[in-house]
Amino acid sequence: MTLTTDTLWFEVAVMTGVFAVGQIFFKNFAARTPNWQRLLKLVFFTALACTVSATFGRAWFFVLLGLLASAVLFIHALYLPLHGVNGLTGEPKAKYGARRPPKTENP
Repeated sequence: MTLTTDTLWFEVAVMTGVFAVGQIFFKNFAARTPNWQRLLKLVFFTALACTVSATFGRAWFFVLLGLLASAVLFIHALYLPLHGVNGLTGEPKAKYGARRPPKTENP
């Protein structure tokens, strides 16, 4: 049996791995985010990655992955520290909370 990465399971594995690492290192930033929203984000971005890979090819999947990683790096390494928030811990919580969109309640 030969191992192959010619299926979309490769993209699923990469995306779930990236999200797992993100949840471990950046859980402080999503402390008030409901679990269903975290799961929906995982499903959405995994489906997007698989769609891009199936439609345009694996190279474009890696381009998408690089763009997403660049956005995360920009936010955590540049934007948050410039606004007085630690990019790794999300502290002080009050300043970080002011940068997030307001939480809406369900009627």
